[in-house]
Amino acid sequence: MPVEFTREQLGEVTRLQRLYPDRGGALLPVLHLAQEVFGYISEDVEKYVGTLFDLGPAHVHEVVTFYTMYFRRPRGRHVLSVCHNLSCHLMGAQEIIAHLTSRLGIELGETTDDGRITLLTVECLCACEMAPMLQVDDRYEGHLTVEKVERLVDRLA
Repeated sequence: MPVEFTREQLGEVTRLQRLYPDRGGALLPVLHLAQEVFGYISEDVEKYVGTLFDLGPAHVHEVVTFYTMYFRRPRGRHVLSVCHNLSCHLMGAQEIIAHLTSRLGIELGETTDDGRITLLTVECLCACEMAPMLQVDDRYEGHLTVEKVERLVDRLA
């Protein structure tokens, strides 16, 4: 599959670039668009996006690998991101992570064989009052217990 935006998508890139005094300020939103269009940010996508900004692929690669919101390989239909920062850690995040890796049969950063779930940890989701917590796609789930996580995974089936 060729890595190329449609005419409409290129129009959106131009619109985003015009929002910033330096069009390079639009790199992050354009990478989000690329991820939405191509599914993840491959090396070919990094090179392509770099050409839209007159940037070398190494610069784009540095940005993609710095932020956890960009996926560098195909992800599952659902992404579970478990917070493991201090509050969540103290409230049992490690137990939740251990249970999820066991239940799903994958390690952190991997996707289940059926392509259903990708499991990640994140540094902080800024919801300490809900510790331990995780994000399922764009939704927060907090006050986690092993039982609650079981029900959550069952719903994703």
